[in-house]
Amino acid sequence: MDIGVGLPTTVPSATGSQLIDYAQRADRYGFSTLAVIDRLVYDSYDSIVALAAAAAVTERIRLATTILLAAYRPSVVELGKQLASVDRLSGGRLVVGVAAGGRPDDFEATGVNYHHRGRRLNEMIEQLKTAWAGDADGVGPRPAGSGIPVWVGGHSPAALRRAARYGGAWISPGGSASAYPDLVAKARAVFRAEGRQDMPRMVSMAYVAMGEGRKASGAQYLLDYYSYIGPKAQFLANSVISEEDQLREVVDGFRDGGCDELLLFPCTADPEHLDLLAKTALP
Repeated sequence: MDIGVGLPTTVPSATGSQLIDYAQRADRYGFSTLAVIDRLVYDSYDSIVALAAAAAVTERIRLATTILLAAYRPSVVELGKQLASVDRLSGGRLVVGVAAGGRPDDFEATGVNYHHRGRRLNEMIEQLKTAWAGDADGVGPRPAGSGIPVWVGGHSPAALRRAARYGGAWISPGGSASAYPDLVAKARAVFRAEGRQDMPRMVSMAYVAMGEGRKASGAQYLLDYYSYIGPKAQFLANSVISEEDQLREVVDGFRDGGCDELLLFPCTADPEHLDLLAKTALP
């Protein structure tokens, strides 16, 4: 199982220099992927801009939006150009992970209908794939390769069907390792029912705040970030991984549960946090 790491673009205290340091350390330590999550109405960095900055200071690591809430963006042509630009800047290291999203205010802020987001996302994925293949009415640049891999997140029936139709990987929402095998089995059943002959890559995520004193601040960050989901935010806050033995147990649990790549998202912007993650989680 590969181990990737998140870039703390949604941690409100993160500075630009910290994000650059994070990206460089992740590349140097050998993490498989540097990932970003996406929100509009929040004190956070734009995920695509942040990956462009990371592309400039890294050489090896995969760059991934996990996930990008593409459907709140009004222009699919502009979005396609932005993503293709990051892919070219990085030498073909971009992966575009998308999901429908669950916050109406992100859509209201851009004037996009929240209730049509699923259908709009399906249409956008098809349009992006067409544009990246070279049929975009002269809008460039072209991706570095023949296209950009698309991963799909979400666990609703519609999200799983979307993953079966478009995804090279399925991104599970964060949760416990013990529950993960059931999610994988459910996803694979939908993929087979939708006629997939292959099986998309299985990707999941977990929140981490390693080191003395970081668990409390990490939990508070998650309570704020996920306040829109109500009491479930407390479950996420309580599940923050803060100890080495706990992290090893979680990594082993996801590996045994059928996960192909686990993304560890930090709840702190301190780049030295990566030192502890690399020591504990990487082979």
